[in-house]
Parts: sequence; structure tokens; C-alpha cells
Amino acid sequence: MTVETTPVIDAALARRLVDAQFPQWAGLPLRLLAPAGSDHVIYRLGEELSVRLPRHDGAIEQARKEAEWLPRLAPHLPLAVPEVVAVGEPGFGYPWPWAVSRWLDGEVATADTLSGSHETAVALAEFLTALHRIDAAAAEHLTGEPLAERDAETRSAIAEVRGTFDAAAMTELWDTALAAPGWGRPLVWFHGDFHTGNLLTTNGRLSAVIDFGELGTGDPACDLTIAFTLLSPETRATFRSALDVDDDTWTRGRGWALATGLNAYTSYAATSPRVAAQTTRQMTQALLG
Repeated sequence: MTVETTPVIDAALARRLVDAQFPQWAGLPLRLLAPAGSDHVIYRLGEELSVRLPRHDGAIEQARKEAEWLPRLAPHLPLAVPEVVAVGEPGFGYPWPWAVSRWLDGEVATADTLSGSHETAVALAEFLTALHRIDAAAAEHLTGEPLAERDAETRSAIAEVRGTFDAAAMTELWDTALAAPGWGRPLVWFHGDFHTGNLLTTNGRLSAVIDFGELGTGDPACDLTIAFTLLSPETRATFRSALDVDDDTWTRGRGWALATGLNAYTSYAATSPRVAAQTTRQMTQALLG
């Protein structure tokens, strides 16, 4: 995906946007959340709200998508999800929609703390099971791309990391994932970006799932990426059993983990040791199965 850079996003811009469009919150302090993700600059607004400003044009649909769909999904899910309370408009040179949401307390999930937790593995499976059970018929326009759409970029990325990773093993896994039969069943909801950075914990237990910008319908294999970003081989087996994943879907899930890991690694690893470590783990675990 090609994205454009944004104007400079700083506290002064966020303050002007909030005060002009939502004067009821003009008196609330803004505090930058760091580090934030690659898609948004995030400010905490007072104690109960957050402001999310897209960094690039690849993230500009998220505010309205979450505002439309999460109120319909949330009552059926066992973990908290974002609640958008207002969608802001472009202004002061900032060109895109942005969101004000309820603040969700919690710490970002990490493999260091949760990889060995079978309780976490079951909780993840329960969340995805509940998501898959929600009727997706009204959201066919959100159908996601098939894994094969990533073929060219994934093979290019494998070539780029040759010498750092086992390119032959990556190619073998990628070929196997592409050869696996497709979903072939009714569309189901998927999160679309289900990794550790989009999970929150409270007192060591999963409490919320955030960042539904890639929310869509279709093959749920993409959400199996979490099994490789967060879990160990032992807890991954617990997750797979609890979710009751067939062999073909699991194989496609390994392909998604490889493809998304490669994309993030080649884009950000040179400048972000955190991303480098996370994606290295993701791809290594996907190769293990």
C-alpha cells in the first residue's frame, strides 16, 4: 500500500481541532501517548477520552468504520473494544477525518508476559469465536483481499531479507500457504490486524482489543497471526484446539503471519528495534508452525 505523509501533527494542532469542533472538551488536557502505532498519533484527552489522528491516507477510513460497526459488534464480544464518541472533520490544514474515543485502560500485551499463558490462549480463541458468530451478511462490501494478492510483495520481501532469514524455508511456507484450499464457507468477521500491539491487558489478563481499521469479512485466517506474534508452541496448540481450526485455515494463517511480518520488517525494522524484534518473532514462529 502506498501512503502519503501527513502535515506535522502536534499538540497544538490537536488542541485547535478539539476546541473548534468539540468545545465541550476544550478544557480537558491533552497528553501525547508514546510510543503510538504507525497509523495514528494518539493523545489522551482528559481522563476518559482519546484523540486519534491518522498519520497517512491509508488509515483515514478507520474513524468512520469503527463508529459505524463497533457499536453493532461490541455487545457480542467478550472483551472491550473502542467506543467512538465523535468523528472530527478536516481543519487547520489537517486533511482527514479523526476520532475521539473512550479511553481504554490497560497495558499493551507482550510475548514476554503472556506467551506461556494458556488462559490467554483460550481468551483469544473465545474472542475470535464470538466475532465469527456475528452475522456478517450486511458487510459484504468489507470483504478482505485473498492471501494471493500479497504474492508479489511477499516474494520480493523474501528476496530482500535473504541472508538475514532462511529464505528457502520462507518460500516453502509461502508456496504451501498459497496452495492451501481457500475458505469456501460463508463470510465471517475478522479483525484484520490481530497482533500484540492491538491487545490490552489489565492485571495480567486480556481486557480489550483495539484498532479495528482493517475490520472486514471473509476468510478469518488473517487473524491467526496472533498465534505467532504472542503465543508459544504449547499455548499455540491450546489456542488452535479452542478455536477448532482446520489444517487448511491454519496453513493460510501461517502464510498471513509470514506476509504481514515481512511487510512490517522490511518497512520499519531498520528504524525501530521494537518492530524488528516483534516481526522476527512472528516470522520465526510461523515457520515453526
